Amino acid sequence: MNVTSAKVAVVFGGPSPEHDVSILTGLQAARELAGAGRDVMGLYWTKTGEWHRVDASLEAADFVDGVPRGAQPLQLVTGSEGAGFVAGAGRLGRTRPLPVDVVVNCCHGGPGEDGTLQAALDLVGLSYTGPGVAAAALGMDKLAFAGVAHAAGLPVLHRVLLCRNDDGPGSARGQIGFPGPYILKPRFGGSSIGVEVVADLDTALARLDNNTHLRAGAVVEPYREDLFDLNVAVRTWPRTELSAIERPLRSTTAAEILGYADKYVGGEGMASAPRQLPADLVPALVVALHDAARSVLRLADVRGVARIDFLSDGESLFVNEVNTVPGSLARYLWVDPVLPFIELLDALLGEALSRPAAHYSSAGADGTVLRGAGGIASKLA
Repeated sequence: MNVTSAKVAVVFGGPSPEHDVSILTGLQAARELAGAGRDVMGLYWTKTGEWHRVDASLEAADFVDGVPRGAQPLQLVTGSEGAGFVAGAGRLGRTRPLPVDVVVNCCHGGPGEDGTLQAALDLVGLSYTGPGVAAAALGMDKLAFAGVAHAAGLPVLHRVLLCRNDDGPGSARGQIGFPGPYILKPRFGGSSIGVEVVADLDTALARLDNNTHLRAGAVVEPYREDLFDLNVAVRTWPRTELSAIERPLRSTTAAEILGYADKYVGGEGMASAPRQLPADLVPALVVALHDAARSVLRLADVRGVARIDFLSDGESLFVNEVNTVPGSLARYLWVDPVLPFIELLDALLGEALSRPAAHYSSAGADGTVLRGAGGIASKLA
């Protein structure tokens, strides 16, 4: 199917702390696609999990109070017939399938980025942009991703699980393996939401009771005042490419970390955040970062466009995390080489249509095991 003739649904929102930022990314993508003559609709996923079809030309202010006026309620259903997004019952009490060929996933954080939405779209047979289930889950899990990167020989800061259990990694100061201060992070999450710098282990453990973003799990790593952030975007279609390297700037020189406000409060998502782009770096560091980014791309099975985040002191670097559904789809990073937003979106759509994320197969399930199984009762004896 040709990208220009595909019926495109841009999905945004979702039950995630990054709900509002996801709306900005989705509206940017929908507006760009509509302006280029693509057949596009908006699919808004509410904070409580409902689906609505919305006009692709809406503004951010239309979502301040929740579902905008004129939205059409939808359901996402599975089954051999009518699977996918369907509109409410018509005059005969039947649902009406929504014609969608491909989904642009603009959902940041939560179930939109951790593999949940990807699995649902796989089950209903809809092609989508971005990572598949396994890659999405790995990218969202800070502990697992750090372990994979470390096992592959990539430079990472020491990152360990924090918990209160007597036999857990966070049960005693000696088991952490390094002194404070620490960066305390949600194990599952993004956009610096819930991230804190704490002085010692006792403070970190106390924060487990008070920081709602740590309830699903928490990790700690050493806080290094000398390190700053470096980011690069990668894309996988029609060929592997790296963007210019970005050095995000913190709101104040006294800021300990790059926070949520630094990234998003400017009004256009990540596109309006202060930055040095391209970053002024020594050539050897650029080479090392590019090499590490390509390794992460393979290890994390990056698909579509992603942003890989690093920490550096200006000479050495550490792999921090991979954002598989980055803010503003990382469009702002493509200044060298220059990549217009519509070309980035068309490439995402082209890959989604040409290389689906999932291929289910029942090959080998030919009944041989069932025919020779005998009675179930005998197997319970």
